[in-house]
Amino acid sequence: MIVMVTGGARSGKSSFAERWCMKHASRSYYIATAQAFDEEMEQRIALHREDRAAAGYTWRTIEEPLQLSNLLFELGNGQLEEANAETEVETSPAVLIDCLTLWLSNMLLSVGEQGDAESRMMKEIDHLLEAIAGYRGTLVIVTNEVGSGIVPAYPLGRQYRDLAGILNRRVAAIADQVFLVTAGIPIELKSREYKL
Repeated sequence: MIVMVTGGARSGKSSFAERWCMKHASRSYYIATAQAFDEEMEQRIALHREDRAAAGYTWRTIEEPLQLSNLLFELGNGQLEEANAETEVETSPAVLIDCLTLWLSNMLLSVGEQGDAESRMMKEIDHLLEAIAGYRGTLVIVTNEVGSGIVPAYPLGRQYRDLAGILNRRVAAIADQVFLVTAGIPIELKSREYKL
């Protein structure tokens, strides 16, 4: 099952995604894509870790800012399962990715401003979509809605906004459920989709 959770900054999407996992799986992997480039980001990451630890739920955190596709393929093949899996509850762990748009930003910055940056990014997106679609288990994906505001004033910002829209649209197309979280209120969209 693929569950996508989207919304604006500080909308409550991450906490909803965590609660979704806690309700539907006895344990989960938490794939964190954030990178701490400054003290403020270090504090944000530390606060997220503390909140997860205080929840009283079994999270196994994996920090992976760039190689998300490869990690999903490894998890899908059971390469990262604990050796004592037979003592665990029968249900397999859910995988929560927080967040897709941070991964996109990391990838875009790693590709740089080379002439073929857009085609390389589309290949990375295709590879990630292949990993998501092929994942055999519960996958909860947090992502930001970044295209509802003003048009960025610089080319890299516009490229990021456009790629985020493409990525989110393609993930939503293969997701079983898509939640929009606004002001802390999650609404499931996929079941309400108007089909032409």
